[in-house]
Amino acid sequence: MEKSHLNSKRKKLSIIGAGAVGTSVAQWAFARNIADEIVIFDIIEGLPQGKALDLSQSSPLWNANCKVIGTNDYDLTSDSDVIVITAGLARKPGMTRDDLLQKNLEIIKGVAIEVSKRSPQSKIIVVTNPIDAMVYVTYKTSGFPRNRIIGMAGVLDSARYRTLIAKKLNVSPKDVTALVIGIHGDHMLPLVRLASVGGVPLSELLSKEEIDDIIHKTQHGGAEIVSLLKTGSAFITPGLASVEMAEAILNDQKRIMPCAVYLEGEFGVNGIFLGAPVILGAEGVERIIEFKLTDEEKTALSNSVKAVKNQIAATGLDG
Repeated sequence: MEKSHLNSKRKKLSIIGAGAVGTSVAQWAFARNIADEIVIFDIIEGLPQGKALDLSQSSPLWNANCKVIGTNDYDLTSDSDVIVITAGLARKPGMTRDDLLQKNLEIIKGVAIEVSKRSPQSKIIVVTNPIDAMVYVTYKTSGFPRNRIIGMAGVLDSARYRTLIAKKLNVSPKDVTALVIGIHGDHMLPLVRLASVGGVPLSELLSKEEIDDIIHKTQHGGAEIVSLLKTGSAFITPGLASVEMAEAILNDQKRIMPCAVYLEGEFGVNGIFLGAPVILGAEGVERIIEFKLTDEEKTALSNSVKAVKNQIAATGLDG
C-alpha cells in the first residue's frame, strides 16, 4: 500500500523564466509528458500566462494530459519535485559567458532563495549562463545538499559533439557515443579517447586534424548560434537537454549523463561545480562516475578548473 501511494504522487515541474529556453523546456516536457503539472514562472505579467495557455491548447494534438500553469507568483511553484532555472539574460554577439556573470548573479540569488524555501525537497537544474558559476550561486544560496543542485551543460555539449561527429562520418547520431566534461565554455573537454561510433574508436575513423576541428566547433558551438541569431542564444537543444535531466530524476531512470556537479575530490578537484558523468535518479545526483584521466586530459581539465574558479571568485561567494 505504501509503495502504491508513493507511485501515485503527482509529479510537479516548475520552470523559472519564460524566455526562449524556459519555453523550450516547457514544450519538450509537455510533449514528452514527464510531469502531471508544469508551472511556468516569470516576473513579466502576462508572459508566462500566455505561454502556458498556448501550450495547454496543444494538448489534443500531443495527446497530452498535463496541467500547465503560468504565473508571476512564486507560491504556485511550491512543492515542486524538479525546478529548472532559466531566468536571466541571454548572450548577445560579442559577449562571453563571463560577461553575463554580474548581470545574472543577483537574479539567480533571488530565484534560489524563493524556490528553495517553497520546495525544500526539490532537485534544482540550473541552465542560466555562465552555468558553472550560476549553479554554484544556487548551491550556496539555497543551502541544499550537493546531490540536489545540478547544472545543465554536459548533456548539451555532448549532443553537439555527437552531432558534429555524425555529420562528419555521415552516420546516425544514435550510433555515436561521446562525452564532454569540464566547464561549459571554451575550455570544455570533449574526450576523444572515449568517443566511438558503433563501438569503433573515433581515432580509428578520423584524422587528428579532423578531430581537432570537431573539438573546436564543439567548444564554440554556442557562440556560433549566438552570432547567427544576433538577438539571443540557443534554446531548442538546451531545453531538451534540461528535460532529459528532469525526466531522469522524476522517473528515477538512473541515467548516466554529463552534468555540472559539485566536486569533493573527484578527478582531483574540490569545491567547485564542473562537468562530469553522473547517475541521475530520484535523489538527483546519485553517483559521480570517476575514471582515470591521461596526463593530457588532466592538463586540459585544469584549464577548466582555473576558469571556473575565476568565475566563482567574481561571485563573491567563494570560501
